[in-house]
Amino acid sequence: MWPCGGRRQRRLGGVALLLVLLWLLLRRFNWSELTPLGLWGRTLGLQTENSQFLLEGMPFRIFGGSMHYFRVPREYWEDRMLKMRACGLNTLTTYVPWNLHEKERGKFDFSKNLDLRAFLSLAAKNGLWVILRPGPYICSEWDLGGLPSWLLQDPEMQLRTTYKGFTEAVDAYFDRLMRVVVPLQYKKGGPIIAVQVENEYGSYAKDPNYMTYVKMALLNRGIVELLMTSDNKNGLSFGLVEGALATVNFQKLEPGLLKYLDTVQKDQPKMVMEYWTGWFDNWGGPHYVFDADEMVNTVASILKTGASINLYMFHGGTNFGFMSGALEADEYKSDVTSYDYDAVLTEAGDYTSKFFKLRQLFSMVIGQPLPLPPMIESKASYGAILLHQYISLWDVLPALLQPIKSEFPVNMENLPLNASVGQPYGYVLYETVIFGGGHLHTRDHVRDRAQVFVNTVYVGELDYNTVELSIPEGQGFRQLRLLVENRGRVNYGLALNEQRKGLIGDVFLNKTPLRNFKIYSLEMKPSFMKSLQHVSGWSTVPDYFVGPAFFRGRLWIEQQPQDTFLKLQGWEKGVVFVNGQNLGRYWKIGPQETLYLPGPWLRRGGNEIVIFEERTAGRIIQSVDIPYLGRSQYVD
Repeated sequence: MWPCGGRRQRRLGGVALLLVLLWLLLRRFNWSELTPLGLWGRTLGLQTENSQFLLEGMPFRIFGGSMHYFRVPREYWEDRMLKMRACGLNTLTTYVPWNLHEKERGKFDFSKNLDLRAFLSLAAKNGLWVILRPGPYICSEWDLGGLPSWLLQDPEMQLRTTYKGFTEAVDAYFDRLMRVVVPLQYKKGGPIIAVQVENEYGSYAKDPNYMTYVKMALLNRGIVELLMTSDNKNGLSFGLVEGALATVNFQKLEPGLLKYLDTVQKDQPKMVMEYWTGWFDNWGGPHYVFDADEMVNTVASILKTGASINLYMFHGGTNFGFMSGALEADEYKSDVTSYDYDAVLTEAGDYTSKFFKLRQLFSMVIGQPLPLPPMIESKASYGAILLHQYISLWDVLPALLQPIKSEFPVNMENLPLNASVGQPYGYVLYETVIFGGGHLHTRDHVRDRAQVFVNTVYVGELDYNTVELSIPEGQGFRQLRLLVENRGRVNYGLALNEQRKGLIGDVFLNKTPLRNFKIYSLEMKPSFMKSLQHVSGWSTVPDYFVGPAFFRGRLWIEQQPQDTFLKLQGWEKGVVFVNGQNLGRYWKIGPQETLYLPGPWLRRGGNEIVIFEERTAGRIIQSVDIPYLGRSQYVD
């Protein structure tokens, strides 16, 4: 009897074990259950085989979404990740901005909102795999495509090539960055399943050896996961590198576009690394939107082919501070502060119709219920805020700023500042002495926009389109002042090496080059803004005042602070700071009319608001609970 019972128990045990193995197999086959915290015994990683992805040997599809930790307050990272999961995504993609992590050469910052390790670990905690896009160039409508401006101190610099000055800097940066990244790879128990080699190099393609250099820079520092490249159709064949899977970027699915991948790589899985869910905006243009139904129908068509996809952007966020980039095709166009992108989530992380349509689509593809979407954060309207005090820029100069004296104009990047790495962002004031007036000509040496003053009297503006002004005659010696704004370095195209800012050459008065400058740096770093609070000379704002000047007021909050939006109607052009945080630029030409102010940057009680206004100031700003990003125009 005992032997018979033993056989039966063994038989039942075997069936139970088989059922458990089958259940685990089904879980593993269903990509929605393959999460970083739910997968053990990692040895194989993400692989490609017979035109499909395999993860740990099982079929796997990447359903990804892009969000960038540096564009989203750290307090909201997890909320956005939970919304990714609720939409049906299993993978997060992010760029890594070199120019934030190494602001000064050799000094690295991976703290607070730049804590990449914490961000990637949080993705794992919330069931998201990661495709990391470490650059060194990232594009992303970000100043100089994420490259630090101090690289441009070298007059011979050749960015994105194997030029020694560039590769030495990349090597030093990757040495530090990979100390964070390598332990977070899949095979080491982390969420990173793939790493991208550079970014859209096929559209640049100045050095045939460069992509191999970047690939080896990653491999030699311990990257062991699947490598990928990313290009649009026209650049696809020029951005390839042996050993990396080619992926494609687009918004409209042209006939045969995905099959075109087969012409550059045979029997490989197809992936859209950037499916553009919307588009970015430039100052002076419309707010671009992309039809939700057209977007979802295109995503459905991509999925129907069996391809993997990454939504760029799932959540765009904000170009806080001076970090927005620019385009330079027929003309220079700088990007707005908001990176709302008409994405799946709004700039403030709220749901759009795109979210719910995509959620329905992915739920059908998965064939099982998705997690419930998190509750949205409520927004506050704090009403009118009076800016009751001001101080003129001309009064700030002697109190807070020591000028740099130079016979010749010096561009922003080559100013002897910030441990000799120059000035990356903001404004520079060039001051010299003239006798008489006449014809002022820049020879196109202003980058990007200059207000011109004689003493403190405004004369006019100079930029790419306006290169000459008439300076009125006057008696005696007078100060000629050029307040030059860096509006953002170009982040895409072939002009990256020409992105020095300020005065990049001589300016002429009556055909004679100006000499003997006093140069004032107005980078508006936190230390400067803190000192500004205590400088003497703040006065009550008169009924009418013309800048450049700083204005300040106070927002009082009784309850727990919430997200809000600042509307600057009646103001012309400048920058807003709240409790020392640089919210970014505003400009009356639009399209953007409100600046996003995250609740975590506010506190109960008093909140100081400081505005640097270049020209015409209002008396109040409005705190509203709805953003206004401008007149909409559908993407063609």
